[in-house]
Amino acid sequence: MRVALVGNQNSGKTTLFNLLTGTNQKIGNWPGVTIEKKSGFLRGSDIEVVDLPGIYALSPYTMEEKIARDYLLEEQIDLVVNVIDSTSMERSFYLTTQILELDIPVLMALNMADLAVTNGISIDLKTLEERFDTTIVSVSALKKTGVFELIQIIKNGHIRKNNYDHIYDHVIEKGLSEIEASMVLIHQRFFAVKLLEKDPVASAYATPEHHAIIERVQSSYNRDMEQVIADERYRHIEMIRDEAIKVTRTAPSATDRLDRIFLNKYAAIPIFVVIMFAIYYLAAGAVGSWSVEVVGTMIDHFGEWTTTTLLGLGASAWSVSLVVDGIIAGVGAILSFVPQLMILFTLIALLETSGYMARISFFLDRLFRKIGLSGKSLIPFIIGSGCSVPAIMSARTIKDEGEKKMTIMLTPFIPCSAKLPIITLFAGYFFTGHAGLASASLYFLAIVIIVFSALLMNRFYFRSKPSSYISELPSYKVPNLRYVTYDVGGKTIAFIKNAGSIIVLASVVLWFLISFSWRFAYGVPADQSMLAGLGNLFAWIFYPMTGEMNWGVAVSAIQGLIAKEQVVSSMAIISGFSEEVSTGLLIFESSMFAFFTPASAYAFMAFNLFSAPCFGSIAAMRSELGSTRQMLGAVLFQTGLAWVVAVIIFQAGRLIEVIL
Repeated sequence: MRVALVGNQNSGKTTLFNLLTGTNQKIGNWPGVTIEKKSGFLRGSDIEVVDLPGIYALSPYTMEEKIARDYLLEEQIDLVVNVIDSTSMERSFYLTTQILELDIPVLMALNMADLAVTNGISIDLKTLEERFDTTIVSVSALKKTGVFELIQIIKNGHIRKNNYDHIYDHVIEKGLSEIEASMVLIHQRFFAVKLLEKDPVASAYATPEHHAIIERVQSSYNRDMEQVIADERYRHIEMIRDEAIKVTRTAPSATDRLDRIFLNKYAAIPIFVVIMFAIYYLAAGAVGSWSVEVVGTMIDHFGEWTTTTLLGLGASAWSVSLVVDGIIAGVGAILSFVPQLMILFTLIALLETSGYMARISFFLDRLFRKIGLSGKSLIPFIIGSGCSVPAIMSARTIKDEGEKKMTIMLTPFIPCSAKLPIITLFAGYFFTGHAGLASASLYFLAIVIIVFSALLMNRFYFRSKPSSYISELPSYKVPNLRYVTYDVGGKTIAFIKNAGSIIVLASVVLWFLISFSWRFAYGVPADQSMLAGLGNLFAWIFYPMTGEMNWGVAVSAIQGLIAKEQVVSSMAIISGFSEEVSTGLLIFESSMFAFFTPASAYAFMAFNLFSAPCFGSIAAMRSELGSTRQMLGAVLFQTGLAWVVAVIIFQAGRLIEVIL
């Protein structure tokens, strides 16, 4: 048996899915898209439960709607559990009226029942069941009430078989009956309605007889039939609402009161700035820096213990160096920043689950339109704070081609989790006491770069027409700590897996290049190694932003094209082979890094943040832009702009240093 969970976004569908399946769940991607696919088995049974993407209608207008509709129409589904937000049922019922037109049994789960009571909403379940002609269960996924009853109904199959029809006026109902009578498809009612709406997919099944019926029905109205059908649905929904739902609350809700503050036209942007500053201050400032020191010290001790152990076992000098100076130094440099990433992931997850992120994307839509983007572009930017690859791929839901390509090219400018170690390393060392401020300033510099680049692209290249942006503003909720923990844990593990494999390989290669000369002599000084020779070929590129010819900087920056976190790993390895190294893997006071000034350090950070992203993100850009030529154009634009910004920062900083 297979059960599909269907519902609006922010209806608590995924929370309910986690309760129904427990930990026995599989996560993947729908074919050809990045929208997450979750499936699992109902607790104590072999019943498969599939969590479909959150949608508002079974229309082909968004990627989520297309996925959900195709799955419901093409797969073998035994039951649909329609998850309803009890605090906004009128909106949720629109999707319900469409699901009930499918030839699939439907069970309605009224979620957030506790919030409905708090908001003064009284629901007559018996009347709702009679009007929708299906079984309805009241639940609260957050409070875990009614979930056991829902599970038992699914297992036992005691579900009222709906014969839901006749919600339109007599002209439409007559036309639908005639179309259904001449069809030999399953889901006849659904396809008949879609034929009247002139849905492109349903039109493939139309016959000349169907077209004659459609034209006759159309002649009775002076409006688009899709709008007529929608109006009829809402008319029916309003009748059910008046019969079964009573609202006694008169005072403004907590959400209304909070929206007066967070969506205030004067205060919204300053509040957003303060919130994002606080996030990066906590992640890269005092709290984050302390966690780096603690983990870094542990890795130092582990490196010393490993050295002693291997030498005691009679290991050769080069093998000890490979393990300690290569693998442990490279991988350990990144592991030191994992606590910081967890802080960042946690804070972002708290904002998302509280309902704030949906509001800021809605509010910024008006501002984004002035630069050729829309509120839809903010979603990839937010995802990009974790990883640029899924962020770039999520832009495919944007309809306007110009806006989509702009978003794809601009998303890598957002500091992702792999760039956080670079920010922390330099901010903590060169801006002691002001690391949080320096880190947060780079985030806001990224916003400036995005705005400038969008204006430039929209003016001379893409000429986009921003997509219309319709977004639900869910009620503010206290974040579910269980969900936040699960989300943060999943992202952290994914980061370690993805970064770890790349860094281990890159660290071994880097160790080999810095340990041997071109004549393959082992143990040569770092400046006589193969790595130094390669770095010297590109050192001139970074001279205008650092004021020094340094091969280590060139090597580290180029390593960032493989993976941005590799910038820090390569510095840790190179530092280990320099003459003067202080205690600690990440505190570089060697002759190789001593030439950095605050100005050149900030410039170097900016270059690594805004230059071409890692290979994975470049591959994602190639896939989404649709051609190698456009991908190379994006890479050259990003890297060229990063170089110009870094040079300007360094030259301006050096001028300020001279004046002061």
